[in-house]
Amino acid sequence: MTDVDVVTELQGTIVEVTVEPGSAVREGALVALIESMKMHHEIVAPADGVVSAIAVEVGATLMIGDRVMTLGPAMVTAAADGELPPPVGSPGQEPALTAPQGLERPDLAEVVARHAAGSDEQRPEAVTKRHGKGKRTARENVADLVDSGSFVEYGPTVVAAQRKRRELTDLIANTPGDGLVGGVGDVNGELFDPNRSKTVVMSYDYTVLAGTQGFQNHRKKDRLIEVAEQLRTPIVFFTEGGGGRPGDTDAPGVSGLDCLAFWWFAELSGTVPIVGIASGYCFAGNAAILGCCDVVIATEDSNIGMGGPAMIEGGGLGVFSPKDVGPIDVQRSNGVIDIVVADEAEAVAVAKQYLSYFQGSTDEWVAPDQTKLRDVVPLDRLRAYDIRDAITGMFDEGSVLELRREFGAGMVTSLARIEGRPVGVLANNPKHLGGAIDSDGSDKAARFMQLCDAHGLPLITLCDTPGMMVGPDIEETALVRHCSRLFVTGANLSVPTITVVTRKAYGLGAQAMMGGSTKAPLACLAWPTGEFGGMGLEGAVRLGYRKELEAVTDDAEREALFQQMVDRMYEHGKAVSVASYFEIDDAIDPADTRRWISTLLTAAPPTAAGSRSNIDTW
Repeated sequence: MTDVDVVTELQGTIVEVTVEPGSAVREGALVALIESMKMHHEIVAPADGVVSAIAVEVGATLMIGDRVMTLGPAMVTAAADGELPPPVGSPGQEPALTAPQGLERPDLAEVVARHAAGSDEQRPEAVTKRHGKGKRTARENVADLVDSGSFVEYGPTVVAAQRKRRELTDLIANTPGDGLVGGVGDVNGELFDPNRSKTVVMSYDYTVLAGTQGFQNHRKKDRLIEVAEQLRTPIVFFTEGGGGRPGDTDAPGVSGLDCLAFWWFAELSGTVPIVGIASGYCFAGNAAILGCCDVVIATEDSNIGMGGPAMIEGGGLGVFSPKDVGPIDVQRSNGVIDIVVADEAEAVAVAKQYLSYFQGSTDEWVAPDQTKLRDVVPLDRLRAYDIRDAITGMFDEGSVLELRREFGAGMVTSLARIEGRPVGVLANNPKHLGGAIDSDGSDKAARFMQLCDAHGLPLITLCDTPGMMVGPDIEETALVRHCSRLFVTGANLSVPTITVVTRKAYGLGAQAMMGGSTKAPLACLAWPTGEFGGMGLEGAVRLGYRKELEAVTDDAEREALFQQMVDRMYEHGKAVSVASYFEIDDAIDPADTRRWISTLLTAAPPTAAGSRSNIDTW
């Protein structure tokens, strides 16, 4: 071996020479450091050898190709005789500048420690207190929702913006994540394509400053909303907490009204599915976030209000316990809550089911016995029945999820599947006002139409209504405006719709259930029990034949004449008769309903989600 020159491949300044004349080095060993553009770069030995001469000193500026040192061949003979010590760069004698491996690296150890500080394992007192109240931690809820190993968290080392009043060690220990756990993970990934299962998940952490909204907390939320918008992923948000936080000292500004969360979060409405979960206290800003969601799932122990006790007392409106504000019985009946569940575990299970309808079709499904549909509607046309029996009997077994059951009782709104395909189901409830449509029912139905339209779900409507509710009392509820939402919304749907008349289809109410006309849906079908008319038969007879009825003085004869006229009108307006005039597409055997729906939906082109600008919160 001849002498070998070690040269620099960079222009820069020598900051360290790590060997001395006579040092044995191996190929690839570090021999010097050169600084170029504020970065230190290694100069390494191009071959085995012994340093015979060093041509530079620390501080020397070199150009590309300048000699740093020379390696001689002495190492070969000496190493063969076993007389030289292990050369620099051999195992056990790495230069001090070589970074240690694994968690022994101080920079990595610090990162790992900061992440661990916010974990449940490092906060046993907070976790024990939480469990003592029968509740799960934010991280436990998130872990239950997302598929194992799929969650990447944003901002886990963030702390509350209170460094001017508290030590950093205190903030790290007691304000991890600034009270918000958030990131991206898979939900139902084992059932659907990974591209459809990615979900942004956020949870206020009640163990941190009562789940209040802090400055950094808001910034994390803003960031994740941006991510959801860019990736077009659904959002699931656990919203327990007390609203805005007044104690942050590091935030710039005065009012904080320039925060972006409420603007950006609301802007996502109609773009991606948004699920809100409330458990325990959910007040002020937290409640505003919850109210922007497509669906609200709440536990039995929830209290939801736009102002908590402190805000109420501060407004001079009295002193109240948190339990007095927006309890579950109030919020389930007035329509704030879509689905009431027993606890957080059930809330997570329902959230996963809800999201599944927007993630695609399933390959496995079971059809109920369709012949049972023939007996859902009684032969006695005046006998009430449960429309939910028709819904559960028509769609895939175990696939029906009803929304807002306790509100707007005259309408039933559900998500379901038919041959694995997700759909929305809107039905009149003949057990409430005989199926007549009132203001609450109109609002409930119109918003459900928007939900289906925004996220590309075909809509199946089951019609059994005597029409719009009438009378002086109902007009006090602004029915004229409320019921007209059905016409305006229905006429502007972009998703396929199919209407099945199970019994009554009278007047404006029936037209509203069909999108404005029997010709508006892809198909308007009727079961044999279907009956049609401009208004209810009894009312039509009393109005249209008043003089004839008044001319009969005998009560029994008058009643017999009345019934005769009703029967005659029924014969004229029954399903098979109306079908013969082609006002509807067919009168069918109820057992054939699924085949009709599946055939049409299979033929219909897919509707892109995000076709609406937003979904009304009401």
